[in-house]
Amino acid sequence: MRRRPAASSAPSHWAASCTHTECTLHQLSPYIGKLKSVIAHDLIQHYSQPGDLIADTFCGSGTVPLEAARLGRRVFASDSSTYAIALTKAKLEAPTTLRTALDELEELFRHVQTLPLPDVQPVPRWVQSFFHPRTLKETMRLIEVLRSDQQHFFLASTLGILHHQRPGFLSFPSSHLVPYLRSKSFPRDKHPDLYRYRPVEPRLHAKVERALKRPPAITPSRMIEDICHCPVQSLELPRSIDCVITSPPYMNALDYGRDNRLRLWFLNESSPDTLDRALSSLDNFRSMITILCRKLQDRVRPGGHCVFIIGEQVNRTKRQLPSEILIDVITEQAADFRLRHIIQDRIPDIRRSRKYNSGIKTENILVFRKQT
Repeated sequence: MRRRPAASSAPSHWAASCTHTECTLHQLSPYIGKLKSVIAHDLIQHYSQPGDLIADTFCGSGTVPLEAARLGRRVFASDSSTYAIALTKAKLEAPTTLRTALDELEELFRHVQTLPLPDVQPVPRWVQSFFHPRTLKETMRLIEVLRSDQQHFFLASTLGILHHQRPGFLSFPSSHLVPYLRSKSFPRDKHPDLYRYRPVEPRLHAKVERALKRPPAITPSRMIEDICHCPVQSLELPRSIDCVITSPPYMNALDYGRDNRLRLWFLNESSPDTLDRALSSLDNFRSMITILCRKLQDRVRPGGHCVFIIGEQVNRTKRQLPSEILIDVITEQAADFRLRHIIQDRIPDIRRSRKYNSGIKTENILVFRKQT
């Protein structure tokens, strides 16, 4: 049996906030379980070179793909979530300057305002409960155009202001990350302004300005190899990958469908609960990782790295932790890979997106290298 390397602690600067220094495209729209950009940045710099092809097979909010493109790496990204793909494409295909974005936005609204407003009667009651009827009609009309024309940046920007209690967002008072109405904290009789009609255009204009406050120094779209909307089981990987950096979903710990349900509804995702059913057990995790590792064995070049960021469960039972499962699967399915480093990062409460998600407090970053 191969001896595992001892775990090292994460760099201290990973614990610091990067909100006011990172590329503001990272803040385009919230996403549960989001990887910090500073962690992605450091891993990309340490385990790859400019011009390398970086693959992220669970791209989520697009943190790794965007940082890889900013650092001059070519990007392959995939995910099974409609919302994840919308976000990733938006960040990598964003306008290169704020002036360009605002000009495009002005032209967009000139077109949108010539179209009729939709009927909201068929809209599910739970969706209607978040919005003033006129705001809902404007939002539906806009998103239909953006989806049809594949204008990913403006689409994700709209999803980013979809719900919050702040006046600059589109919904009635609600939480930002996960859509829950906050009518008890902000009763209608005491906060009537928060329940009035909110026009979409000025709010999206302000959102675009925030998103491009610190844009990338290079054009990320030039670095895209492919962005695929598909599960691992049907994924076709590029033939020669230099480095894989990816964060598999937190199995049975985060509800990616339920907690993104409002944004997924606007993306016409009919069965968001299927995302959560696929992540309901460690057996499913093992199956998914097994399929992926078989593919990586053939597609990662000799000398290339595979870096997995794994959310762990603190309350251990007799069953294995996700990182232990991954190590076992790679040993069985990808014999050319060797575990070189384990970096252990404690997740502070501020980075955990759900109040009662106390079981996920650490991430193990497993670094494998393919033998030459």
